Amino acid sequence: MDTVTNAYLVCEQTIQGGSKTFYKAFSLLPKQDRMAVYAIYTFCRHLDDTVDESATPKESLAEFLEEFRLFRSGNSINKPLWIALADVFKRYEMDETPFLELAEGMRWDIEKNRYHSLEETEKYSYYVASTVGLMLLPILAPKQNDLRESAIQLGIAMQLTNILRDVGEDAKRGRIYLPKDWMDQYGVTTESLLAGTPSGDFAGLWEALALRAEHLYDAATPSFDRYPKESRRALKVAALLYRGILDAARDNQYDVFTKRAYVSRWQKMKLLATI
Repeated sequence: MDTVTNAYLVCEQTIQGGSKTFYKAFSLLPKQDRMAVYAIYTFCRHLDDTVDESATPKESLAEFLEEFRLFRSGNSINKPLWIALADVFKRYEMDETPFLELAEGMRWDIEKNRYHSLEETEKYSYYVASTVGLMLLPILAPKQNDLRESAIQLGIAMQLTNILRDVGEDAKRGRIYLPKDWMDQYGVTTESLLAGTPSGDFAGLWEALALRAEHLYDAATPSFDRYPKESRRALKVAALLYRGILDAARDNQYDVFTKRAYVSRWQKMKLLATI
């Protein structure tokens, strides 16, 4: 097995272990395209782990960015991620900007753990999620820059979904991504979230943000039909399954502190039958 093929297999294992939803959705792509997607997912995963699993996240982020700089300067780095990504940059018209913007989102996670407004929460969501959509655009829809806005909307919708699913998990890490002005409006205090026993109308707050996410899903969806046939279904599957997490949390009566919302195998089959 050659080095590049082996590097892509490592990337495939990374997405298999990290996101069953994305793995299932993008496994529908032609082989070259799906392997490129797996490499980009692995970049994002490594960058995320650099911050979340390091005792010295600032230094670890700086080291990762230095590796990226060396990679973009044409240096050969003998690690599966960089080997696979070098092949992606060779085969597609990639732009390094969203890769660097994702790193800025990781920097926010190091330096910030509270968000004061929806605008601030959505700016963070752009950095950590919309950027991924922009990384994938040259693979899923080559030379179609008119799809950028809907890719950004879809990314923010997905990240708001993550935030709503992970309120309890994030609170255990001392992070609250829910907009503080919205929390005040619904009587939900920071202290209650950190304690895992939300005060006020938490369900109302949760639903308000979920409706914002659903609005963005709806805004992005019409653009899916402008993608090439090969990637159109994969994108629809990813959006549908991710949106399904919101209904799974509703089924759990908004308990995002002791239960993790996920789309069951049976629910996935029902959702996929609607495409």
